[in-house]
Amino acid sequence: MKIYVRSIILFLGIALVTSCASRKEVVYFQDTGNFETLVNNNDFVSKFKVDDLVSIHVSSLNPEASAPFNLFRGRAEGGFQAEQVDYLVDQAGEIDFPVIGKLKIEGLSPDELRTLLRERLSDYLKDPIINIRLRNFTVTILGEVRTPGTYPVNGEQITILEALGLAGDLTIRGVRQNVLVIRDFNGTKVYNRIDLTSKNMVKSPVFYLTQNDVVYVEPNKSGITASSLDNRANIAISIASVLITSTVLIITRL
Repeated sequence: MKIYVRSIILFLGIALVTSCASRKEVVYFQDTGNFETLVNNNDFVSKFKVDDLVSIHVSSLNPEASAPFNLFRGRAEGGFQAEQVDYLVDQAGEIDFPVIGKLKIEGLSPDELRTLLRERLSDYLKDPIINIRLRNFTVTILGEVRTPGTYPVNGEQITILEALGLAGDLTIRGVRQNVLVIRDFNGTKVYNRIDLTSKNMVKSPVFYLTQNDVVYVEPNKSGITASSLDNRANIAISIASVLITSTVLIITRL
């Protein structure tokens, strides 16, 4: 009985130690003051990359004149409109646009692509309206967050704080001072880290995420310790199960 009570006390003590976290470890924007103003000079603009899926719709006052510049799959029947075809940015950074032909859009922003299309369409359309949308804008959040996963982004940009909000925020065991962002540039991986406890995070090159970014939140010491204890407990349970099974078999044979 005494051994049982001691085991419970020991377990509670370990749980208390591993679950403690200081304010310095978990609070965001720790170095901000009252009524402090910080001008965000981050001039981030999203750019198109290889393998992006881009939706482009061209319209004008003359629907018949703008129709050849929009690709559709199938025909409109029974009150249902045909599905518009999106454009895949190939390995050369180009899309094959109707009538115009190949367009190099890799590295362009949506506004820059809109300007380019207006110039190329000026011989065919007067004052065209061009709607552009990135269809495969997703970010992946892994590690010590409440709901890890890959999340779609509806707009043209998203901050790392908004992305972490989609994943339910960091758990109490997540390291906020050293969040890793993995970014891909045409097959080259770039690793950046950001400190969520500092107000200067808004100046980081990864404060705004780009399509297919991966955000990883590593566990703190208590998280690593808890994981180690869980593994040891699982091993102990497995060993105990084997011993109990072996004992039962020996007894039944006797």
